[in-house]
This record gives sequence, structure tokens and C-alpha cells, in this order.
Amino acid sequence: STSGASVVAIDNKIEQAMDLVKSHLMYAVREEVEVLKEQIKELYERNSVLERENAVLKSLANTEQLGQLTGQLSSSSAPTQLHQYPLVKNSTPALVHHEGGQSVPCQPNITSA
Repeated sequence: STSGASVVAIDNKIEQAMDLVKSHLMYAVREEVEVLKEQIKELYERNSVLERENAVLKSLANTEQLGQLTGQLSSSSAPTQLHQYPLVKNSTPALVHHEGGQSVPCQPNITSA
């Protein structure tokens, strides 16, 4: 009868330990879910900003520039190459006068994440 009681006691300890592990896992998962929800929210906001920026840039680009962009997208799988072609309406860049008498073309300030 003593061995039967010790088996029950061991079973109870195992059950308590498993409940504790389950509790810790559930807490960790809830925390991770909250972090991921926040990241998803931030990514949706960032995506929205980038879509608006893209729409503005497309509205400022001329037909030839949009054609170049479309051609690049269809021939390339690497979208990072798009940064080589700034989408500006004017074909002549604005000049910025620096000390020393030099005028330097001014690139548009487009930030990316």
C-alpha cells in the first residue's frame, strides 16, 4: 500500500510539473503573439506609406520612365535595381551650388526602410 501511495504521489508531482510547463509555454506563446501582432501592425503601416509614396512617384514620372521601370521589372527578379533609376519628372536635375564654385546635380531625397 505504501508503494501505491508513492506512485500516486509521483503521478501528482508529474502532473503538477506538466501543468507548470504548460502554463509557462502558454504565457510565452501569448507574449510572442502580442509581439507578432505589433510587428504585423507596423508592417501594414509601413506598406501603406510605401504604397502612397509609390503612387506619388508614379504620378510624377513620365511615360518613358514608367516604360523603363516596367521593362526592368519584367526582365529582373531583383527589385533592388530600381534604385538606379530615380523617378523624377524633370529630365534635367536641379543644380545645387557648393562652395568652390561647383554646381552639382541634386538627387531627390527618397528614403527607404
